[in-house]
Amino acid sequence: MTTRPSLRDGHANRSSRLGLDRGDFSDGVRNFTVRASCVDAPDSFQVYADGNTTEVVLVISGLNSGELRATWGPQWRTASESWRDWFEASAFMVFHNGTRPDFGRGRTCNG
Repeated sequence: MTTRPSLRDGHANRSSRLGLDRGDFSDGVRNFTVRASCVDAPDSFQVYADGNTTEVVLVISGLNSGELRATWGPQWRTASESWRDWFEASAFMVFHNGTRPDFGRGRTCNG
């Protein structure tokens, strides 16, 4: 008899085991997870909130074509432009590097 995964197993746990989850970051209130569309050469990634894969905050598509498109989840479209800019930059950093640097620990080059 074959058993199906229970809802308690969570989609996030399965996607993490498949190598899709790239990392996490926080805005100080909520935690966000960045997940690639596939393991090899993903064309998009999505960011979801607080471990809930149904709470999609942002989807970035067009990674391979270079025609990037940001699609915001319904309840996130009204966030301030500065917060959304910060969020997109953080999501890209996690997607490419796996982590976001600690706040205030950035490095600067003068030249």
